[in-house]
Amino acid sequence: METTEKKTIGSYVAENYKTAAVFDKYGIDFCCRGNRSLDEVCQQQTIDKQKLTTELGEVLAEKVQEVNDPGSWPLDLLADYIEKKHHRYVEKAIPELLAYLEKVVAAHGPNHPEVKEIADQFIQSAGALSQHMKKEELLLFPYIRKMVDAQHHGQALQSAQFGSVQNPVGAMMQEHENEGERFRKIAELSNNYQTPPDACNTFKVTYALLKAFQDDLHRHIHLENNILFPKAIDLETAIQR
Repeated sequence: METTEKKTIGSYVAENYKTAAVFDKYGIDFCCRGNRSLDEVCQQQTIDKQKLTTELGEVLAEKVQEVNDPGSWPLDLLADYIEKKHHRYVEKAIPELLAYLEKVVAAHGPNHPEVKEIADQFIQSAGALSQHMKKEELLLFPYIRKMVDAQHHGQALQSAQFGSVQNPVGAMMQEHENEGERFRKIAELSNNYQTPPDACNTFKVTYALLKAFQDDLHRHIHLENNILFPKAIDLETAIQR
């Protein structure tokens, strides 16, 4: 069992998804930066560690319903869930947000130059995420499903074109970090999605949609970085023994 000092933020959420609400409350990134310890986070963000650990303890004391705990799911089910829920959400949200951002830049760009930079950041993110998800859907996720089948049937695992699963996992995690950094920039430029006093309804809706996109991306990356990927690496190791 990990000690509190060594336990990472990501492992807290992986073991009990309800702790995510506590970390969100304190503005702690548990997905892209989920490899930090409580001590590191509290020092970096000037957070009262005692207060944070008390709130985490209260959540951890509650009984978790297994059906709502992705950490307990089979890996092929988790991959299916990520693809059908989060990938589809991203595919649907991107064109909608691009259209709204175009309108906001046209109407408010002269008085609020930051919206042009926000739009540029999102356009880059949209392209990168679209490619990223395809790589997962065509290469990584099918291999994870093959590993689950191989273990279930007690069969040998055929080697993948990319070698060890650690290779695409490492690439995907770096791309996650890139998107996390891009959305940290968007949040900074938008004053954490707070619209200015002269904002019209379209402006307000755009920021609300961007915030929703960011929140979904955080959950999406958490499921992969902190649950699916490390368990996939462990599964490959177990099969190859």
